[in-house]
Amino acid sequence: MDEVMDGRRERSAFALDAVRQRAKAAAKAAWWSATGGLARAITRPTQGPSAVTFQPDGPPVSKARLRRVYLEAFEKDARDVAAGLYPAVEDAPSRPIPSLLAALDFLIDARVVDQRRRRGDGFEIKSEPETEAYPNYYRQNFHYQSGGWFTAESAQRYDAQVEALFAGTAGAMRRRGLSLLARHWRGRDQRTLRLVDAASGSGAFLRDLKATFPRAALAGVDLSSAYLAKGRRRSGVGMVQANVETLPFADGSLDAVSCVYLFHELPPRVRPVVAAAIARALKPGGVLVFVDSVQPSDEPDLARLLEAFPAYFHEPYYSTYAQTDLTALFAEAGLRLIAQDRAFLTKAMLLEKV
Repeated sequence: MDEVMDGRRERSAFALDAVRQRAKAAAKAAWWSATGGLARAITRPTQGPSAVTFQPDGPPVSKARLRRVYLEAFEKDARDVAAGLYPAVEDAPSRPIPSLLAALDFLIDARVVDQRRRRGDGFEIKSEPETEAYPNYYRQNFHYQSGGWFTAESAQRYDAQVEALFAGTAGAMRRRGLSLLARHWRGRDQRTLRLVDAASGSGAFLRDLKATFPRAALAGVDLSSAYLAKGRRRSGVGMVQANVETLPFADGSLDAVSCVYLFHELPPRVRPVVAAAIARALKPGGVLVFVDSVQPSDEPDLARLLEAFPAYFHEPYYSTYAQTDLTALFAEAGLRLIAQDRAFLTKAMLLEKV
């Protein structure tokens, strides 16, 4: 009888958490939709050289379809919280003054970003001497962002940029990968598990991993010292500065590697190198949690929107990513697809080392 009551209380707690998650999602969507709309009004990205040269091939995007998949991202997130797969997370604007300051900082920098975009200069950061030791493909102003991946200001501003760009869905989209892993690991003893978040960036996904698997051994890897510092503060997890092409972990030592929004920013020749490095570090039966942009074949109705992304934001390798057969790419490295999911403009794949 006690076990039945405990189960009911647990389900009730999960349901309440889901209600809270939906409320946070609504606040987040409203806040970042408004911030993103204001940024577009200030910068008018559909004007200027990129707008002239961008000639879309796909049919117009259905607004009804776009709204449906947008809202579905939040709903999937809330359902997973209700199912107890992971806890409700605090990625909505919760403190007025810091949230306002973050939005203002993003909006002020948006003018600088827009000027860089109009010049077509996505390589400004290459002129900085401190970037010379890094791979050439890494030394770019992706999204035309100030500082590239190299400054503390960029690391601090990154989350506001992506949330404004995707109208508050960034966290919910990322957690499609967390959902796949939580289902796969359900019932496992966390104390035996080792996971590395590759290219961990500002630490958003690593924070969610720690909240979901608090007893697992976690680490983050990134090439940027500025982003490592931000990720460490945000997640409280140990970080390693390294290139994921040479992931610094022993062969067959990891139960899981997560990789979020990295592959679309890698040149075609580097993608199989990174896939092989991840596969090498995984144990047999270990899994890769892959999260990145949907491809036109996944969402034909949104193909025109995907075409616009690299046109208005500096993403030099996105077009080749969009055409890559990811299942085949990872199969070459010895990883087979065992589960997948999508939300809005993001796809998640769970791949097992065979």
